[in-house]
Amino acid sequence: MELEKQIQTDLVAAMKAHETVRLAALRGIKAAILLAKTSEGGNGEVTDADIVKIIRKLVKQRKESAEIYSGQNRQDLAENELAEAAAMEVYLPRQLEEAELREILKGIIAETGASKPSDMGKVMGVATKRLAGQADGKLVSTLVKELLA
Repeated sequence: MELEKQIQTDLVAAMKAHETVRLAALRGIKAAILLAKTSEGGNGEVTDADIVKIIRKLVKQRKESAEIYSGQNRQDLAENELAEAAAMEVYLPRQLEEAELREILKGIIAETGASKPSDMGKVMGVATKRLAGQADGKLVSTLVKELLA
């Protein structure tokens, strides 16, 4: 709930400061939170962990949209999407650097006893749980493949 209050406070501040990009990003987050609260099967409450998942999803959508716009030579739209993504990333926990991630994955590989590429499932299961929210899944998968090869 703390994160939701922070987002609401920042939304008001962005309105007062006329920060259009930040305001659009925060409105997108607020709308997604409201949708999650009122969705079927929801209990009307969202935790900070739920909000982080929502923001992660929104950031990923913005980045994918920016790639599409870039591919269509619409840099103006791509830059706007990336700016909104950057404004949203402020509310996400710090991501692990590749070197840190590589060391953690080496430890998980040793812990699980994995030694060949066919053991990737075992490693990914443990890594996904342990690194939830701290690293991009694609990067984790790529590094695990590299370390097991």
